[in-house]
Formats: sequence, C-alpha cells, structure tokens
Amino acid sequence: MTTGPINAYLVCGGLYHDMDYARLELLKLLGEHERIRTRIGEDYRDGEAIAAADVLVTYTCNVLPGPNEIDALERFLAAGRRWVALHGTNSVLTYLKGRGWDAPREAPRFMRMLGSQFLAHPPIAPYRVEISDPRHPLVAGLEPFEADDELYLCEYHGEVEPLLHARFCGEAPGFVEKRWPRPGEDDRQPVMYLHRHAGGEVLYCTLGHCRGRFDMRPMIAEYPTVERGSWKLPVYHELLRRSLRWAARLDA
Repeated sequence: MTTGPINAYLVCGGLYHDMDYARLELLKLLGEHERIRTRIGEDYRDGEAIAAADVLVTYTCNVLPGPNEIDALERFLAAGRRWVALHGTNSVLTYLKGRGWDAPREAPRFMRMLGSQFLAHPPIAPYRVEISDPRHPLVAGLEPFEADDELYLCEYHGEVEPLLHARFCGEAPGFVEKRWPRPGEDDRQPVMYLHRHAGGEVLYCTLGHCRGRFDMRPMIAEYPTVERGSWKLPVYHELLRRSLRWAARLDA
C-alpha cells in the first residue's frame, strides 16, 4: 500500500463568486488527509505543476486555460488521473446589453474535456436533487435532498454518467438561452456526473454557489445578500469528502 504524499493542485479564482470562502473550505477538506499536500493557483498558468499533480480540484468562473495550459490538462488526464471540477469551472460568461448573460462557445476543447458547458440557471431557489445511480460509491446511501443553489443548465459533450440530477422545465430570466429544456431534450439536468477523457476521469458537481457582498464589482458596488448555497448542507460536505477521496484513490 502506498503511504507517500499525494500531490493535489487546487485552482480557485475568477469572477462573481466568493473565492476566498470556497478556497478556505476546500483547503480544510483537503487538509483532513495528512497524505494530501496541496498547491494553489487562481488560474491554470502553472501548467507543469498541474500536469505533474496526482489530483486536480477546480472552483472557478470565467477562468479559461490557454492552448499550452489545455495541453497540460490533457497530460494530467492522459496519465490516468482524476479531476474534481466544481460549480463554475465550466462557465464563461459575457453580458450582452439588452439580451442578458451569454455563454459564448469560445473554449470548445476545454468544455469537451469537462464534458459540459454552463449556459444558464433559473433564479436561485430550493430544488430537489435526486440520486441518479444509488449503487455508485460516490452517492451510495444518500437520500434525495433540497438544495438552495444555482441549478446549472448545461450543454453536454461526449458521454457523461449522471450520479445526481434535478428536473427543470421553465425559463432562466436574464440569460440569452432562457427556455428549458431545449428542443429534443428532457427536463432531467445532471447535478453531478462522471466524464472520461484521454485516459483520465472528470467528476463534475454543479453545486456550491457562494457569493459575498463585494463579488459583483464593478457591476454592483455591494451585493445585497451573502449567499452560501449548498455549502450550508452537511450532504454537500459529504459529497466533497467522497469526491476528494475518490480523486486521491484513498479508498483503493
């Protein structure tokens, strides 16, 4: 049994979210394992460190890797490693006056790697999260729960294996792509899924929105409320703990 260090790389940065809060919470969870040693970046620029890591964890919004950085991510996955991608990692947003928030398809290689691209979400409100595959160890034994979070509505790339899902039929006001489900799709929206790419695996969980009072600057000087989304739920912390153990192969 291997007893040496497990090298993790955490990318946590970007816009419209309380990255200080998310970074601290994720570091606390990573720090529960004495073998995991974590390096931190706000983006993907340290490609060599990412490619050499044993585990990758990302919580970002509007942070895209450049071509060389995507190559590094490909090398990471090609080595058979595991990536825990959280919340806005698949988000790239631009505001179009008179139309709302748009999700331009300007990073197709990155989104194919992740298995999805965020397009919209309805207003934050409680929704029911169902267990898609109760037999999978990442979610086994969990009961359906209510999340007061952003419900991500995404475009999917390649094959994804849903572990959690929610259902939504309606509109996402304020977004260019506001009517859901889209033609030819049903109302089931993956909330957590597995996606295999280049010999490695990505575990994507869309839960985990958080925003502080100053995180919408310069658009809004002071946001009226502090939002903590699913971070308030014990089941979300359980999902994160299981995800990190899975990525580090601590249950192997």
